[in-house]
Amino acid sequence: MMIALGGRLRLPHPLTCDRYQPPPGKPTPRLLKCGLTKQAHRFLYTLTTTTVLKDPSATDKLIRKFVASSPKSVALHALSHLLSPRTSHPRLSSLALPLYTRITEASWFEWNPKLVADLVALLDKQGRYDEWETLVSEVVSKLQLRERELVAFYGYLIESHSKQGSQRGFDACYASLCQLVRNSDAVYVKRRGYESMVSGLCAIGQPREAENLFEEMHLRGLRPSRFEFRSVFYWYGRLGLFEDMQRIVHLMENEGLGVDTVCSNMILSAYGAHDEMSEMAVWLRKMKASGIPSSVRTYNSVLNSCPKIMAMLQDMDGLPLSLEELSGALNGDEALVVKELVGSHSVLEKVMVWDSSEAKLDLHGMHLGSAYLIMLQWMEELRHRFSDGKSVIPGEVTVVCGSGRHSNIRGESPVKGLIRKMMVRMESPMRIDRRNVGCFVCKGKAARDWLC
Repeated sequence: MMIALGGRLRLPHPLTCDRYQPPPGKPTPRLLKCGLTKQAHRFLYTLTTTTVLKDPSATDKLIRKFVASSPKSVALHALSHLLSPRTSHPRLSSLALPLYTRITEASWFEWNPKLVADLVALLDKQGRYDEWETLVSEVVSKLQLRERELVAFYGYLIESHSKQGSQRGFDACYASLCQLVRNSDAVYVKRRGYESMVSGLCAIGQPREAENLFEEMHLRGLRPSRFEFRSVFYWYGRLGLFEDMQRIVHLMENEGLGVDTVCSNMILSAYGAHDEMSEMAVWLRKMKASGIPSSVRTYNSVLNSCPKIMAMLQDMDGLPLSLEELSGALNGDEALVVKELVGSHSVLEKVMVWDSSEAKLDLHGMHLGSAYLIMLQWMEELRHRFSDGKSVIPGEVTVVCGSGRHSNIRGESPVKGLIRKMMVRMESPMRIDRRNVGCFVCKGKAARDWLC
């Protein structure tokens, strides 16, 4: 059986802590990634009991009852949890196929190629090769007259194999993908195929082999896109091959594809993975000089690599509560990196609002280090505006930190815990909003009196 592959492989991106986010590219079907609901927890806990695991009929009955009584989101949460390489219930991963089978019988079920790809990769990792081949054959038969969808499905499949660390499945997919691309006259198939081949090789730690495909692409009338260049230079950097990383960056620029914020974040992440703090400071200065704006992910990537700040956040009782205190607590290259971040207000300006009715800071998407530093910058900015005599005093001051719906432990937001700790230590008038537990609020005049 020839397996035709294609699609955009989303790289495991280091710019997030507890949730995977794809690099730039076309959107892909998404599975819910937030914490399990209580209903799903109860279901999985029941499955772990010895009696149920030893009785297939009891297990099937429990699965049928769970799917029948659960909303779509809850059932897919549970399945996604079992399919994940980082599941906290590895003993139950063998039940992913029967759970998926029952889900397909639900009235609300919609076929999802990403979901099937994750299941196929899990079966391969478990050595269940007959079931793996059967499921792939069913999909090929289903999509054989819809080439673009088939190409996309195998793109998700090669991604899933790389996440699971399944070399056998990856090799089978890659070999068939090569055959498909090299025999096709369709530009779309070739383009999507090379995207998956390049990013797939990078994801398994072979960026040099991925780079070698650039010449083949040129011979077939294709130019590597920014996506392929990013994939290759990012993984060179992740492997500590910084000269090769810079070489690919320069090659990309020579092709007329300039370095943007996303490229810069990937470069910063690569340096951070190897504790190259001085190089991070140099790159941040280059971003500023070139007019490349920072983003929340820039903050996340940089601050997650700052050992002193990360250590401070483990013991919040001694956390510096102003930029001046923080500056005095840091030294060396870490101090330079933080100075470069603080020197640019582009991120703060994006996440804050100031008008007569409200001054609001939105911390969504920020990891602890980013939320901490932005909070210090924001309080200094508030202090400046309150005391300059030119800015209007807003009616209310709000800090949005989230209620923990997307945290590893549902309902427990690390950022909310950090802000609460800071507010208590600083004797702030800000309190949790009764209407929205994911926010801290106070009157504008109370904030002015507190800060000034």
